[in-house]
Amino acid sequence: MGCGVALAALRYGPSPVTAADERFKVMRTDAEWRRLLTPAQFAVLRRSATERPYSSPLNDEHRPGTFACAGCRQSLFASDTKFDSQTGWPSFWAPLDGAVGTTTDQSLGVTRTEVHCAQCGGHLGHVFEDGPRPTGLRYCMNGLALIFVPRGA
Repeated sequence: MGCGVALAALRYGPSPVTAADERFKVMRTDAEWRRLLTPAQFAVLRRSATERPYSSPLNDEHRPGTFACAGCRQSLFASDTKFDSQTGWPSFWAPLDGAVGTTTDQSLGVTRTEVHCAQCGGHLGHVFEDGPRPTGLRYCMNGLALIFVPRGA
């Protein structure tokens, strides 16, 4: 399949991130998403999987630019909001205006706030209230759900 260890290390949530009746600007069938995404990206973005911590090359991405949704390419986070949370996942203290949405996630028996792309509904990760100033938030994202676009590209 070509995704080997990364896919084997994924943990799956109970269901896709979005309700069947929820509408987004970018809507595709599962078959269309499977053609556009790698199996590991599909598992994260469309089935709420979680990649293994410290497995994403984006943890070490520090150039100026933008982190975008791997599913629809919508810009999500500016590089100057990225910080090292020491959790193993790319983390940010704020998204771009209107770029993400949130839902309540109780899949692990605790209430968490799930973060999804506002344009396609793809699961990105979760947001926690233990981040740095100025927001105090930690948007803990799956690297498989993101692509990096260097400034000027």
